[in-house]
Amino acid sequence: MVRNDLRNIAIIAHVDHGKTTLVDEMLKQGGAFRENQEVEERVMDSGDIERERGITILAKNTSVKYNGVKINIIDTPGHADFGGEVERVLKMVDGVLLLVDAAEGPMPQTRFVLSKALELGHKIIIVVNKIDRPDARLDEIGDEVLELLLDLDANDDQLESPILFCSGRAGTCSLSQYEQGQDLKPLFDTILDYIPAPEGDENGAAQMLISSIDYNEYVGRTGIGRIERGTLRVNQPVMIGDYHETKKPYQSRLVTISQIEGLSRANVEEATVGDIVWISGIENITIGDTVCQYDAYEPLPFVKISEPTVEMTFSVNDSPFAGKEGKFVTSRQLRDRLFKEVLRDVSLRVSETESTDSFRVCGRGEMHLSILIENMRREGYEMGVSTPKVLMKEIDGVMCEPIERLVIDVPEESMGTVMEKMGTRKGELVTMRPQGSRMRIEFLIPARGLFGYKSEFLTDTKGEGVMSSVLDSYQPYKGEIPRRSTGSLVSFETGEAVTYGLYNAQERGSLFIGAGTPVYEGMIVGASPKAEDLVVNVCKKKHLTNTRASGSDDALRLVPPRKLSLEDSLEFIADDELLEITPKSIRIRKRILDNSLRAKTKAKEKAG
Repeated sequence: MVRNDLRNIAIIAHVDHGKTTLVDEMLKQGGAFRENQEVEERVMDSGDIERERGITILAKNTSVKYNGVKINIIDTPGHADFGGEVERVLKMVDGVLLLVDAAEGPMPQTRFVLSKALELGHKIIIVVNKIDRPDARLDEIGDEVLELLLDLDANDDQLESPILFCSGRAGTCSLSQYEQGQDLKPLFDTILDYIPAPEGDENGAAQMLISSIDYNEYVGRTGIGRIERGTLRVNQPVMIGDYHETKKPYQSRLVTISQIEGLSRANVEEATVGDIVWISGIENITIGDTVCQYDAYEPLPFVKISEPTVEMTFSVNDSPFAGKEGKFVTSRQLRDRLFKEVLRDVSLRVSETESTDSFRVCGRGEMHLSILIENMRREGYEMGVSTPKVLMKEIDGVMCEPIERLVIDVPEESMGTVMEKMGTRKGELVTMRPQGSRMRIEFLIPARGLFGYKSEFLTDTKGEGVMSSVLDSYQPYKGEIPRRSTGSLVSFETGEAVTYGLYNAQERGSLFIGAGTPVYEGMIVGASPKAEDLVVNVCKKKHLTNTRASGSDDALRLVPPRKLSLEDSLEFIADDELLEITPKSIRIRKRILDNSLRAKTKAKEKAG
């Protein structure tokens, strides 16, 4: 059976190439909204953090109707750290729209997601987006995409992929780079003509692979996937198990089945081959499970998700200010929340440590873990987080580390500084090519060489540089890389920071806090330009006398403090420091808070 009334596609691209904006226009022109309906921009980015940062974190499903055909669209994340989301949803579709920015061209994440789509043999439609940009390079982009396809061993069909020229924001598309187009009709027509309709045996034994999990307080866990064979009905008894036999198959019953209609879900009595559905009623369902007809158990293989590359330790907050702001502060609450996240996020690994108060959390990158931390603090959790570390791998008896493919786009005058920094961080130059007044440079660099580099890079390029990276391979350990050249300014006592104390402290380095901020002994209040840490007393008040000296009573001028975001703080912390995360504050602190005890421990380590 061929479902000519259905197409399943995913939209893949590098971060910021306009996937979610294009989906907005496809929904508008596909009739998902009423004529007079007010619609937010980037309607698919439903999470608070997604809207604030302008990035997609979770893959989302929607659908449009065109010429009597339902097109299921999956909008995927563009950031490499959320690649696990892209890898598993590609199993649900028959083809992909590959979006490429008309000025930037193919970037590292484009390469990564495209290679995954090619491995699955998907049909590809190349969409050159943002053609109305003043710096668009329409003549070269096609060649660059073709080079990329050749490089990734695409088959003959994939090399013949159609190329469309779009402006997602204006909602126009054309088959020629010299025309603007009127609407997205050419895009919809190409999807219907080029992307194959789902095929399968509708009368066979039902079979569906779970590619994603949703959680709802009312119905519990919901499995999302595509029906590969047969028909599923409400109240039907089913068998659940996985291909790798990590658990024993068990029997259950489907309570509800729903499909996406535009932006909302509609309950249905039954669904058949090719449909992407949400099913509820199966308690322990997880990603990678197969739902089969009760009397015909036959699990489907699941795509192997790339391994995590970065680890951090999440521990119970034990600072002097612990428990003042958070709702969830115990190790049991922290443990439950982390293990709940693993059920939803296939790229995350959580394991117990020797201490009952801390957990080892492994993810795809700093961004991946920082989003988890941000979500947890917004939910009311308090915790301590350690420095990110890379996960080493033993290959043929040799210790290997993850190597990132880094693409840097910088103004020519900043090139020297960037090349110098890359050298100290063990970066290896791959290619360099001019693009107008800018240079695009590609490096292979150890993942740990990128820790703490982003803010330095933006300073070096005066905010004009663009950098992005994706995991390339594992190579033998490259040797020591200096993590941080500055020291910390550490608070001497517990109390409240006052202007007089801060005025004296700011001569030693740049401060992270202002007057009136509560501090405790061992908390980090600033950065010292020297390599060693300095203890400063920011709570020190002016010694009062009954003599007035001319000039000394003038207002003390404080330099505005440098406010660190969560990512900045993760980049800044050293190995002997922790990040204290609470719903209202992010504080950096020493692991050993007592200043004299810390000095003794340091002296012992040097002597030992």
